[in-house]
Amino acid sequence: MIEKNIEFIKKTIEEGIPIHKFLGLKLLVLEKGFVRVSVPFRDEVVGDIRRNRWHGGIIATIMDSVGGIAGGTHFTSFEDKLATIDLRIDYLKGAEALPIIVEGKIVRLGNRILVTKMKAFQKDELIAEGKGVYNFIRIDNSDKLQN
Repeated sequence: MIEKNIEFIKKTIEEGIPIHKFLGLKLLVLEKGFVRVSVPFRDEVVGDIRRNRWHGGIIATIMDSVGGIAGGTHFTSFEDKLATIDLRIDYLKGAEALPIIVEGKIVRLGNRILVTKMKAFQKDELIAEGKGVYNFIRIDNSDKLQN
């Protein structure tokens, strides 16, 4: 499904989700269970005005989105749902006034729970890592089609 619809999915992720559009999020890699994005630095993401560094909450938001996008690679319909249950981020180094790259991969996909691991990088150096737990609901429309 991903390969057939990559341009539609890319446009939806980058332009259809307002926070992604605002941040300038760009999809670099999208595979079943894995995603990599880049987000440019800009003045609106600054949290430490003394050192001109990224706000940790913005990084967490991007990491949460990346976990959700990875989960979305397992959607079977537009009615499928995904909602964050828990998000943990460990900040390892202050993020400088440079773009960040964030990767996310699925660790476990159960009947209703999805677990992802995410990593954020600058200049190939790990600056944050995290884990996301999501409620994943597939909407089965097969019986609607039979009636």
